[in-house]
Amino acid sequence: MQDIEALLDYLKRHKLYLTTAESCTAGMVVALLAKHPGSGECLDSGHVVYSPEAKKRLLGVSQHTLDNFNLTSEEVARAMAKGALDGSPANVAVATTGVAGPDPQGDIPAGTLCFAWAFRLADGSIQLYSSTEHFAGERSRILDEAARFALLRLPDRHAQLLGEA
Repeated sequence: MQDIEALLDYLKRHKLYLTTAESCTAGMVVALLAKHPGSGECLDSGHVVYSPEAKKRLLGVSQHTLDNFNLTSEEVARAMAKGALDGSPANVAVATTGVAGPDPQGDIPAGTLCFAWAFRLADGSIQLYSSTEHFAGERSRILDEAARFALLRLPDRHAQLLGEA
């Protein structure tokens, strides 16, 4: 778990304060962080928003976005990340949505997850990054890997923001 400790050091060093918006990972991102002492210095809140109604009610994801993009989409992940930041003093958000399995959902294969990272800039604007990834294995393994991916890619996205990538 040294990589999570290194992430916490990174968050502290860069004064990043995190909120999450998790659908398929159902709080695993926050739980992964919370296992480590000092995580409270970097963590504001975590939203678990499994249903479309919760995404709308708690994060302000629009019906238009839900109607025009699949729940497993970067567009929905980005709206979730932005919504988490909008309701928080945090300056960075991570969002997850996807199909962990064991079965596909329509034409979306099991193991397909969409991620978004949102950063609130000094001027109040928000910069968003997103990706779609595919994980293999059983549901529990997919969820574990997805939670780690969401957190451990945060420094890479932050480096992009800073023009260092």
